[in-house]
Amino acid sequence: MTKPAASAKAPVYFILVTVVLDAMGIGLILPVMPDLLMEVGASDVAKAALWGGLLSAVYAVMQFLFSPTIGSLSDRFGRRPVLLISTAVLCLDYVIMALAGTLGWLLIGRIIGGIAAATHATAIAYMADISAPEKKSANFGLISACFGIGFILGPVLGGLLAELGPRAPFVAAAILAGANFLFGLFILPETVTDRTRRPFQIKRANPFGALKYVTAIPGVGILLACYFFYQIANMVYPAVWAYYTSAAFDWGPRMVGISLACYGISMAVVQGGLIRVIIARLGEMRTVYVFLWYNAVMLSVITFIGSGWVLLALTPLSALGAVVAPALQSVMSQRAADNQQGELQGVMSSINAIGMIVAPLVFTQVFWQFTAPTTPIFLPGAPFMAAAVLMAVAGAIYAMGLKVSGPASAR
Repeated sequence: MTKPAASAKAPVYFILVTVVLDAMGIGLILPVMPDLLMEVGASDVAKAALWGGLLSAVYAVMQFLFSPTIGSLSDRFGRRPVLLISTAVLCLDYVIMALAGTLGWLLIGRIIGGIAAATHATAIAYMADISAPEKKSANFGLISACFGIGFILGPVLGGLLAELGPRAPFVAAAILAGANFLFGLFILPETVTDRTRRPFQIKRANPFGALKYVTAIPGVGILLACYFFYQIANMVYPAVWAYYTSAAFDWGPRMVGISLACYGISMAVVQGGLIRVIIARLGEMRTVYVFLWYNAVMLSVITFIGSGWVLLALTPLSALGAVVAPALQSVMSQRAADNQQGELQGVMSSINAIGMIVAPLVFTQVFWQFTAPTTPIFLPGAPFMAAAVLMAVAGAIYAMGLKVSGPASAR
């Protein structure tokens, strides 16, 4: 069998780079945000933290609101224009953030950035368009792996460039986004054809309208419910990891960063490579089922670990559960029609955004309840037990879905 020509792979490279940049946009600002916020108007670190929380929430809310809209626009006007415009807007957003002189301009920048990053759904829909059914899980795994890489690179790049000033990371990100736009402009073909083009309708170009139409696809409603609980449970890692490891093992920023990098790298290996082996042996449906319960067990184990080195050693094993998201994405993608891929991925991106909003609120509250000076039981790992329960709920919902629709209806 001959290998695909380099030109045929170029669109895939563009999609993967776009996903990396989207993920970097989340983490890039973290190392420099306190200094930047105080530079433009926050009076002290406490006020900077409040503004930082607001900016993060606004970014996630924009993704929730606009992911279905942009997904529907890509079903109507094509993936190419939506991806290219969003990449150009992302470049503009980084320029705004680099030049912002007030808190208001930073807020505007995060609003624009959240809308532009909502095209993550379109990137996945593009990958669905060009993937054979049996290759979708593996290719979605590549996207997830690149998102994880971007999540690692963002804070690292932000921290390194912060030595040049709090605005330097945004200048670098603008250059990268601009270069990616030019790359896509010359190599990205359109994948939406007249056969698969779907009229744009306002009533389904919002999170609630899109959810109504997507859940009408046989079997997808219950799978989305499973995905919802899985996403919230899985968000326990970024939500409380730094607090948990500090309270349980007295880790400082250096060890927290090393451990998060280990988890991110392990996740990238699993989603970028091992997923192909696992699905080849188990199949997509069984992979989702087995690893939902695997995740529940691993989260329960983390709850009671008493040694930081044991936790670090278990990190690659914890990351194995990352096969769930791309496999579940593939199962749902194969049930949706060709002209609903953007809409489906938009709804899933909205669910991701809900997880980004809800998980920190829930898990930090659980952490506080079990680490406060007045707590009767000191258990810093309690948020992971809460996440294990949510993961078990996802597993139970998925099992119900199998009983209702049967394993043969989705590959």
